[in-house]
Amino acid sequence: MSLATDQSVEPRLESDSVQTDDRSIRDPQRLPLPEATQPLRVVWSYALVLIGIHLVALLAFVPYLFTWSGLVLAVLGHFVFGMLGITVGYHRLLTHRGFSCPKWLEHTFATLGMCNLQDSPARWVAIHRLHHQHSDHQPDPHSPLANFLWAHVGWVVCRHRDLDRTIHYERYVRDLLRDPFYLRMERYSGWFFVFVIHAVLFTLAGGLWGYFTTGTTAEAYRYAASWYVWAVAVRTVFVLHGTWAVNSLTHVAGYRNYETRDNSRNNWLVALFSHGEGWHNNHHAQPRAASHGHYWWEFDMSWRVIATLEKIGLAKDVVRPKPE
Repeated sequence: MSLATDQSVEPRLESDSVQTDDRSIRDPQRLPLPEATQPLRVVWSYALVLIGIHLVALLAFVPYLFTWSGLVLAVLGHFVFGMLGITVGYHRLLTHRGFSCPKWLEHTFATLGMCNLQDSPARWVAIHRLHHQHSDHQPDPHSPLANFLWAHVGWVVCRHRDLDRTIHYERYVRDLLRDPFYLRMERYSGWFFVFVIHAVLFTLAGGLWGYFTTGTTAEAYRYAASWYVWAVAVRTVFVLHGTWAVNSLTHVAGYRNYETRDNSRNNWLVALFSHGEGWHNNHHAQPRAASHGHYWWEFDMSWRVIATLEKIGLAKDVVRPKPE
């Protein structure tokens, strides 16, 4: 696969704290959908996968498929895959380089992130960097000032001409694509196979657990199905909506510590369910800071993990918030 060689300027991510009189920040009706999405066209290959995982997650309401081990794995998975993979890995490490760590650990975080059906590391990072460059302005890929439902999930399932192929968005992620690991995940949807493999492993592990703890084949099948429903589908859906809520709710509801050029807000509920990502106004004010909670009451679990990694020597060059 060849990559574009144009020398486009990388997006500025140091700060979004810029004064603006743009009325589109105050009037949600004044921001149209991104031009690159027109005419709207659903990417059914991805939309059907998302619909499918949501339908499977609804099976959690079937009593036969409930197991305590499945529930525990779903909760633990929300931390392991959701926090370490998305908030610490995809976001604070790969997108903003809020800290550095050994390559083996970086690749581990990225692999955990791929187990959440949120696309390849490079495309996820490119979209988020584009969001910061044009937050709540054209061509922000997912501003709720255009449409709340669009910001939450619509942008995910609709084609975006600037983001549909690696060659179109590689200018935002040249730093990542120099690493053969991330380039391989772009080819042939390698990231999706990582998700499938992890789902198969959970299902097989559930069957083995059921067989060896009960000694019956019937229970082996039940535990296999239960672990797939709870540890894979329910957990994935929960992480997906936690991430999407950062794009939608935290640009609509909450309070602001900083005057930024966008409509970003701090939302405690989103912060609770997304491991600190809900302190979004703080984040837009200082994007590179590895800590999103800037006051003592703004609890940020992801930051606690990064600070712990720093203490044991696995995280370096940690960027802390600057007093303003």
